[in-house]
Amino acid sequence: MWYFTWILGVLLACAFGIINAMWLESTEDMDRND
Repeated sequence: MWYFTWILGVLLACAFGIINAMWLESTEDMDRND
């Protein structure tokens, strides 16, 4: 079942990248408001 852990790792990496991009956009919006 190596593919299960591989898919889990890929999904985790994708989720981390999406959350990182959303956090980056939200912090940029905060900087713009100031």
